[in-house]
Amino acid sequence: MADTKHVGRIKGSNEKVAVVYRTIPGDSKSALVIRTAKLEEGDHDGLMRIIESNEAQTSNELYQALERSPLPSGENALPKFFKNGNLEKISTSEVEMVQNPQSIVQLSDLNRMIADQKGVSVDDLAVKADAAEAISVNTAEGVKPQDSKVLTDEQIASRMRSDADRLYKEAAKLRKEAEDLSPTKKKS
Repeated sequence: MADTKHVGRIKGSNEKVAVVYRTIPGDSKSALVIRTAKLEEGDHDGLMRIIESNEAQTSNELYQALERSPLPSGENALPKFFKNGNLEKISTSEVEMVQNPQSIVQLSDLNRMIADQKGVSVDDLAVKADAAEAISVNTAEGVKPQDSKVLTDEQIASRMRSDADRLYKEAAKLRKEAEDLSPTKKKS
């Protein structure tokens, strides 16, 4: 079984959650989650498809994939989950991240590990202003979208091109780092 990012459970009850924001601005000890069992079947299946997607698995935060991905209904996922009241503020110490059955870590510990690796504080892991332009974090209500309209084909295509450019640049950077680490041997 492959490792899966952005999935966890509530400590004690083992209720499954999708972790949309690992920390929130001004409150690094809280996260925004979606309790998957409370979703309608179509929304649940759409959320799981998004979580399992390459885009979500390569994103640092699940919201990055949710704000660009449509659900089976055609609605953009993040605004719909906000509108339906599915985003819930919860303490990071109450969430256990479950990458696979053998790898379970408390979200607050994971945030500390990530902050240490990046050389920043846990407070600095929260979404920054550039990402918060599209969505703003409120208290227990979750996030508030600017626009919950269905994306047009042109908007989706534009975002796909942008994502492709970003991934191309990342691939080139990784290839250069690999070459610096161990140059490709040329056959003679």
